[in-house]
Amino acid sequence: MDKEKKAKGYLHFFVGLITGILILAVVGIYSSDKDTIGNRIKVLQSKVSNPEFRIVIPRFPDNLDFAGEKVPLKNFEVRERVEREFLVNAYWYSATILGMKRANRWFPVIEPILKKYGVPDDFKYMPVIESNLYNSTSYAGAVGFWQLTEDVAKKYGLEVDDQVDERYNVEKSTEAACKYLLSADSIFHSWTLAAAAFNMGKNGLKKQIDIQEEHNYYNLLLNDQTSRYVARLLAVKEIFIHPHDFGFYLTNDDLYPPLKTYNVKVNTSIDSWTNFAKSYGINYKILKYYNPWLRDTFLKNKKGITYEIKLPIKGSIDIIDND
Repeated sequence: MDKEKKAKGYLHFFVGLITGILILAVVGIYSSDKDTIGNRIKVLQSKVSNPEFRIVIPRFPDNLDFAGEKVPLKNFEVRERVEREFLVNAYWYSATILGMKRANRWFPVIEPILKKYGVPDDFKYMPVIESNLYNSTSYAGAVGFWQLTEDVAKKYGLEVDDQVDERYNVEKSTEAACKYLLSADSIFHSWTLAAAAFNMGKNGLKKQIDIQEEHNYYNLLLNDQTSRYVARLLAVKEIFIHPHDFGFYLTNDDLYPPLKTYNVKVNTSIDSWTNFAKSYGINYKILKYYNPWLRDTFLKNKKGITYEIKLPIKGSIDIIDND
């Protein structure tokens, strides 16, 4: 009996000892974690009160205009609408930087065409907000730098079919865009409204003007995309002109240089653009890069149309030999 009591006593002793050790361990771990969490909170509080970096609202100009037409920034709704686009584009770093880099290559191509047609220079920012100066295709089927639909492209003189789509031709699509904008300006007598019409269509804009009995873009209630459209143009224009004010410090070496090219005229059918490219010392990929409007591997030129094929000047691009 005494042995049994002693055994139970030893058992209770060891169970108590082990339990005590476990409790101390848990308390220690909790205290350690609590201390760590506390330290982390202190560090975070320190960073908030003495931040290593700051996010600030970019400079907002007191006066803005688009194509010489003043923006009524004293109207709080207009100001907030424009400010939204300043914030979006100033802090959308990757897209804005790419737009700046590409603009150095393509603005020298676009600007003379705008001048030729008498379209204000501010419209060069339109293909930036439409496609970021990239030959993209929208979900609605609009194509190229200017995002022209097939109907609009054909109406203003572009060829669009399976083999040739001149919406991808920067020069020709810019000319078509100029013709559209001139037409819109002749109807609405405002370059700002012409820009809005480019986005929503002339008929759609005219309908809203008639319904609302307003002839000023900033007084019209339009769909969200068109309402933001001119504001985006204003934001991109200001950021591109004054990049340092918005934290963009690109050097000349950062910018994409203009392409050095010459033209070859073609007025016959071409059985293989690959063979054509090789005959000029380049490959198919390079040919299509310089002429994205060529949409197939061949050309059935039944009408004998004269096309100008753009080719890189020798030595202006490195081409890897198959050997």
